[in-house]
Amino acid sequence: MAYAFSGRGFRYVCMKAVMSSLPSDGETIAELRELYRAAEARAARLRLLSTSGRELAEADPSTLDAILSRCAERLAFFVGKRSAVIVIDPGAEGIAIHAPGPNGKELAAIVIDGLDALDDIPDEEDREAVRMELELMGATIDRIEKESERGELVAALKEREKRLEMLLERIFTAQEEERRRVSHELHDGVAQTATALVRILEGAETAAKKSGASSDGVSPTDVARSLVSELRRVIGGLRPTLLDDLGLPAALQSLCDGLEAEGFTVSQRITPRAQRHCPLIETALFRVAQEAIANIHKHAGGPCEVSVEADLHSDPVVLRISDHGNGPSEETRLRGDGPGHNVGIEVMKERMTAIGGTLEWRAVDGGGVTVVARLPAGHSA
Repeated sequence: MAYAFSGRGFRYVCMKAVMSSLPSDGETIAELRELYRAAEARAARLRLLSTSGRELAEADPSTLDAILSRCAERLAFFVGKRSAVIVIDPGAEGIAIHAPGPNGKELAAIVIDGLDALDDIPDEEDREAVRMELELMGATIDRIEKESERGELVAALKEREKRLEMLLERIFTAQEEERRRVSHELHDGVAQTATALVRILEGAETAAKKSGASSDGVSPTDVARSLVSELRRVIGGLRPTLLDDLGLPAALQSLCDGLEAEGFTVSQRITPRAQRHCPLIETALFRVAQEAIANIHKHAGGPCEVSVEADLHSDPVVLRISDHGNGPSEETRLRGDGPGHNVGIEVMKERMTAIGGTLEWRAVDGGGVTVVARLPAGHSA
């Protein structure tokens, strides 16, 4: 059977076929509404997560509770409930909030009015959005707890360091007070008695010479004079009066003069400060210089070139003492900083640590040692 259509008839048949394949007006409106509702739901989920994520990222210990409360209220409205409360307690009833990770510990719980579990949320995508929201809360709670723990540990360490510094300061202060007391007692007691002995022996020797008596061997007067000199040296080492009376620059100058008197070639550059440092700082720097010079006597192998630099007004304060002697023996080098060895160096380091400074001891290849003590301006008042 054959059909023949005119042009107008053919167009009519085609249009009728297309119209029959299109949905009705009711079907189109229903689909549009469904798409609109789905788009609105997705937008609501994005708003929930983005708003809460931004607030939680900015949370700190002082704002955490308020931000969690706002997030909980927002979450309750999202699932169509009236209210929600966050309870930061691992054993609290409600929907658990965990720390990040597959085995994250329970940190808190959220109690949502009329919702006992996530499975009670009918829409799968809504349920996933709520789960992600709770994960954000858990990550934030965990971060704040760790920051608080870290802060407490840092505070405890700082307090411990402060107590150790105070303890070292008390120890060194007590040592200096004891040195001062012994120095005064030696000066006022033993040294005066020895000086009187010298006077008596001098008178006895004078009387013996007038009577024509001869003496062989060492003169008792010389022995007594040597005793007095040794006592004065010990007294000066215990607590130099220059340090108390004139300050650190004068005491360092005295150490340099002592080296020069023993044949050392001393190059010195001591820049004083307008105002004196506190006694604790002056004493610590002086003891470092004293110990460094004692090590020069011990290891340099005789008179050599020595450089003493003290920038007492700079930031940081720097004391540098170098020598060009033989340096420590090979045995001393090999011992290094092991327990029981190089005690003088360790004491110098402890003294500088006690006042907030540092000390560097360096043996130079080919001989000689450099000792550098530094003290930041904040600790040098």
